[in-house]
Amino acid sequence: MDIILNYFKVYIRELIEKEMRNLKEIEEIRIRANKPIILKSGQDERVVNYVISSEEILELLQRICENSIYSYQEELCKGYITIKGGHRVGISGNVVYKDNKIININYIYSLNFRIARQVKNCSERIIKYIINPKQNFIYNTLIVSPPGAGKTTMLKDIIRIISNGDINQIQPLTVGVVDERGEIAAMYKGIPQNDIGIRTDVLSNISKSLGMNMLIRSMAPQVIVADEIGCKADIDAINYAVCCGIKGIFTAHGGSIGDLYINSAMRELIDMNIIERIVFLNKVRRGQVDNIYALNKDTKQYELI
Repeated sequence: MDIILNYFKVYIRELIEKEMRNLKEIEEIRIRANKPIILKSGQDERVVNYVISSEEILELLQRICENSIYSYQEELCKGYITIKGGHRVGISGNVVYKDNKIININYIYSLNFRIARQVKNCSERIIKYIINPKQNFIYNTLIVSPPGAGKTTMLKDIIRIISNGDINQIQPLTVGVVDERGEIAAMYKGIPQNDIGIRTDVLSNISKSLGMNMLIRSMAPQVIVADEIGCKADIDAINYAVCCGIKGIFTAHGGSIGDLYINSAMRELIDMNIIERIVFLNKVRRGQVDNIYALNKDTKQYELI
């Protein structure tokens, strides 16, 4: 937390720290112009007794950008900045749009500090269904949940285990990660801020489809990973990877197999019988597993395991 709190002026930091004592674990610090600061932890929140001005928000953003907002322009146009520690600062304001492209965000209205935490060994419940240790084999896996249910957190832990290897689970494998939104590795100046293992290569700030093809050509991964797949280009890239003999672990939004079938691209992926395991996370209890389905290769149907 010190990394984040050091961006604030001393008296604001002290007010935030005072309210933090009333929460178990801070997940977000939300700042809006001419509104009080709000601290969030799950369903709980605390309102800091300080109304922050537009000028103070701009000063805060300057410090986040190391006094050079221009050098962070590309990240700003994506709506967030990744800072040291893997934390992300979301940004909202007046979007400047030209030639079907965002070229700037000015008159910044709000900042959202999202505190990054890595929960190691959170995938213990499902890793045995993704890995076949006897054959040193990875099943093509899709982890599914609504937003905020912990699928990216679980994905990071799976990557770490596969990349480092575990004598009780699997021998180490080379992993290629396409980190389009910077939430898996949380790259900061070229260095992953999350522990994603010693045999993991990362391409960040690139579309999943392009990134997968680049990793296959350049880094020869044994396992390829991408977060929140869902479009036709993603499915084509996954099919290409599997045809190259590469295993894959992916996540997607949804609550049931029926939800996945609503998306034509996801329906195509499932109907191709590429995915061998589908893991559904609980909608309410973050990181908890509801159901795991395995593909029966004889019947071409998914069966609850």
